[in-house]
Amino acid sequence: MTTARRETPPQTAEAPPSRLAGTRTWVVILAASLPVFMATLDNLVVTNALPVLQRELGASVSQLQWFINAYALSFATFILLAVALGDRLGRRRVFVTGIAVFTAASALCAVATSPETLIAARALQGIGGAALMPLSLAILVGSVSPKLRPFSIGIWGGVAGLGVAVGPLVGGAIVQGMSWNAIFWLNVPVGLVAISLVCRALLESYGARVRLDILGLVLAGLGVFGLVYGIINAPGGGWDTMGVRVTLSAGVLSLLIFVWWEGIPTHPLLPLRLFRDRSFSASISLGVAFSIGVFGSIFLVVQFFQVVQGYSPLMAGVLSMPWTMAPLVISPLAGFLAPRFGTRALLLVGLSAQACGLAWIAIAMSPTVPYSHIVVAFALEGLGMGLVVPPAATAVLANMSPRDHAKASGANSTLREVGVALGIAIVPAVFTASGGRFTPTEFADAAVPSLWTGVAFVVAAIVIATRLPAGRGAGGAAAER
Repeated sequence: MTTARRETPPQTAEAPPSRLAGTRTWVVILAASLPVFMATLDNLVVTNALPVLQRELGASVSQLQWFINAYALSFATFILLAVALGDRLGRRRVFVTGIAVFTAASALCAVATSPETLIAARALQGIGGAALMPLSLAILVGSVSPKLRPFSIGIWGGVAGLGVAVGPLVGGAIVQGMSWNAIFWLNVPVGLVAISLVCRALLESYGARVRLDILGLVLAGLGVFGLVYGIINAPGGGWDTMGVRVTLSAGVLSLLIFVWWEGIPTHPLLPLRLFRDRSFSASISLGVAFSIGVFGSIFLVVQFFQVVQGYSPLMAGVLSMPWTMAPLVISPLAGFLAPRFGTRALLLVGLSAQACGLAWIAIAMSPTVPYSHIVVAFALEGLGMGLVVPPAATAVLANMSPRDHAKASGANSTLREVGVALGIAIVPAVFTASGGRFTPTEFADAAVPSLWTGVAFVVAAIVIATRLPAGRGAGGAAAER
């Protein structure tokens, strides 16, 4: 078949295990993980810097929201485009380009002198970051031996989860000790080191080098843009306002047309056959529910320490460390255990730990709750996050052929980012509807129903996780096929 011949370019994604033994394996993992840490860190790194940015740049409340949302919006919108270009032009080549764009945009953020300039630079950061998450996983899986894949994905997942989790801590520490500009200047040397590592350690790989599905790219981009834009504007403008209704309706309509269209082309942007695999569809669905519940809740909890209990941004980040730092240790362990127990068992344990931790915090929440009364709940959250992120990524790719790794990872990253946006919209929306305000006296009571909303979404993820294939094949053996 001519298609099969075109899908095998001169350099393949698979490398003999002998080339990647010992130290080289760790260099490969580092090269794939460092750019992802940089990109996920910037999801929330500016959270604790918002008061300073408001004062020094004269930003409005709406502009403060867009310092975060501009990044998330462009990140989610361009993921599938980056995957399609990576399959055709070379995943490592597009990966390096994404790092370069992200690094340059970080420098533009650092020198911004107005809110509008910073928002535009953050959007450019998101475009560069869109290439990092899905392509790094596809390249990593193709660059290590099948035996080492679950462990490598565990490290990768731990680093990715750590980036999101410690963003507020790192931002608070840098702003308190240096200046807000340093948040972004930090990315420049890290990005340069990452480019060097990627060029030296990672192999080039390709997907099916076929005609681009241009209409699919346009429909997917417009759909994700409209959906995420509507979600992140709804809390401020109201879910029933005309602007939110129009953008959400346009986004949903575009995605419905996209799904219909993807059944027509010979080489679709996102093959619908992927969703026939139970491991793929279930892991993506639980990832969305998990992201809504957990990331919406952690946003409120970090604010609770500052608004209600009066801690500094840095101290609020330190107090959340049992939650945010645990994945760095637990995620590699999860990658080691996945081939022995299967991804379903680890996901059920991890999601259950997170549901219990959030319920604990909701029950204990009060303006005067001692930290000692909730620290165990934070530890449960950290344990749960470490046991969820790597096994979910493993389950997404468990039954995928190498040519579909980037597409599967891209779909997972896009929907997870939509889940994060939904979480940061839905959970605070419940907070506002319950009479919550970001004041010491009006925060705690309204946070309780918001946290229970997060628990409900995590419980939904548990129910979905029961649909995953049982046994070790789901996490380990399947990955070798």
